[in-house]
Amino acid sequence: MAHPSHRRIAIFGAGYIGLVTGACFAELGHNVVVRDIQPERIRLLNVGDVPIYEPGLGDLIARNKERLTFTLDAEEAVRDADVAYVCVDTPPTPSGDANLSRVWSVIDALKAASHLAAVVVKSTVPVGTAGRVRAALDAAGLSHVGYASNPEFTAEGKAVSDFLHPDRVVIGADDPATAELIASLHEGIDGPVVIMDTASAEMVKLAANALLATKITFTNEIATMCEATGADIEHVTRAIGLDHRLGPHFMQAGLGYGGSCFPKDSRALRAMASNAGYAFQLLTAVIEVNDLQPRRAIQRLKTELDGLGGKTITLLGLAFKAGTDDMREAPSTVIASRLLAEGATVRTWDPLAQPGDGEPWSSTTRHFTPVEAMTGADAALVVTEWPQLAEVPWDQARAVMRRPLVFDGRNLLDPAAMAGLGFTYMSVGRRTVSR
Repeated sequence: MAHPSHRRIAIFGAGYIGLVTGACFAELGHNVVVRDIQPERIRLLNVGDVPIYEPGLGDLIARNKERLTFTLDAEEAVRDADVAYVCVDTPPTPSGDANLSRVWSVIDALKAASHLAAVVVKSTVPVGTAGRVRAALDAAGLSHVGYASNPEFTAEGKAVSDFLHPDRVVIGADDPATAELIASLHEGIDGPVVIMDTASAEMVKLAANALLATKITFTNEIATMCEATGADIEHVTRAIGLDHRLGPHFMQAGLGYGGSCFPKDSRALRAMASNAGYAFQLLTAVIEVNDLQPRRAIQRLKTELDGLGGKTITLLGLAFKAGTDDMREAPSTVIASRLLAEGATVRTWDPLAQPGDGEPWSSTTRHFTPVEAMTGADAALVVTEWPQLAEVPWDQARAVMRRPLVFDGRNLLDPAAMAGLGFTYMSVGRRTVSR
């Protein structure tokens, strides 16, 4: 017999958020149907393959296969569901606003589902979306169906752990019964449940990502100051991070943030402010500094090499961060494009990311090992903080490179050790060293 708190949940969207949400709800004992519009994605899932890389997700799906099914059919997904979750992406429009077309497609598909107890939006949406969805449901005769905002706070690379052991579960609902229902879905999760109105819940997601992006960007600004003054950003951030008011998280100097959330959500919040007649100057500066960060690395390499034309540069890492194959808004794309524009030859290595055949990647070469990728290179640029790079036989890399220059864009390696091997070693917010 099913546990009384276990529900039947329909998940719309089989991307990072939808798959993690569906698999984790199944792990909690719920019966879950995940629907997507991409036939190949559903085909892979139905034969046991996971179309995205996320540590632990494949095992979770396999372990809960009796409670987890996948379909292309919206009617099938919602037919027996108690709750429908909207987990589709909301990409930016040319104006920076969130594109809600996929959200509205799901809402349209739910208008005949009068048996639902609640519709929940987990997609990141502008503040005020809840009121519009509520009005659409009411107009379709679904005023008895509850509505909630349940934003996600999972980070790629540890999304399963973040879902099952969250800092908090945020539920925005304008009626207590719906809030209680959505809270009950999370029974068994180790983390506080915070209930609020829908507008506040929508704002929490955007504000949290904007603040994290600001912390990263502030660290990179201080790193630039360290380069100008001779200070060491690693010492500075270590001491700052010991302040309990600040903490050490998101204070790693580097090439800037990327991925599917921070860039999109920062621009969406800025666009929301602009649409309301407010100039969000702090957030605008954060976005501008982050856009500049990978270009600063190229300029520093250009100065060190006395120009990039005719030079061979190796990019070590392509994904926007380690632990994922996600190339969305990855700094490597800007870096590769700029290097090619400067007349350089670009060689690449990444253990997971598959950037595809479009530009700039069609004009680069892909290699199986870091040492192979660095053969004949005038410089190597660490783009992604893959732990494998700390294990590279750098003495062998030194022997096959045309020029022993490493720009560590993630401060992953030890400056003294690299200099001792004969490299000129550049990094972010630290002095350039060489033997």
